Amino acid sequence: MGRRSPFAYALALVAALPFAVTAQETVQEAAQPPTLQVRGPVTNLPIPRFVSLKAAEGNVRRGPSRTHRIDWIFKRRDTPLEITAEHGHWRRVRDRDGAGGWMHYSLLSGVRTAIVEQDMLQMHTSPDLNTMTTAQLELGVIARIEECGIDWCELKVGGYGGWVQKTAIWGVGADEILD
Repeated sequence: MGRRSPFAYALALVAALPFAVTAQETVQEAAQPPTLQVRGPVTNLPIPRFVSLKAAEGNVRRGPSRTHRIDWIFKRRDTPLEITAEHGHWRRVRDRDGAGGWMHYSLLSGVRTAIVEQDMLQMHTSPDLNTMTTAQLELGVIARIEECGIDWCELKVGGYGGWVQKTAIWGVGADEILD
């Protein structure tokens, strides 16, 4: 019996698969490692995840205790932050610029906010560029997230509400959907 080429062997494997799976899909799945959802050891919530600053001021420390030095202070309530680690009552956070440190959990809220990353961002009446504009948001504005689909998020800010493209804000994951 002759030796099979790797290509012939791969075709034989694909032929044995259920009819709904194509060879291209099989190769794509094999190339992608399974995604493991990392959970925080304290809260059992996903890591990383987004939160917001509950307080008017929040100390950012070098380590997870009050004995660690304060590196800086956030001074803007509702600033969106991303939790990247947990230790007891402390959460390691990072801001949109990637700067991070440890904050006490009591300073953080599960209320979802986003910061506008595009100047004069247009808010629309529905998730479609061809709909009416309800407001324009300046770069750096912080808005409350009402919901998010695959490509759009509904925001509320300053008495205005509307939909913006997800790529124009920071505070929600690219593949995250919020109801």
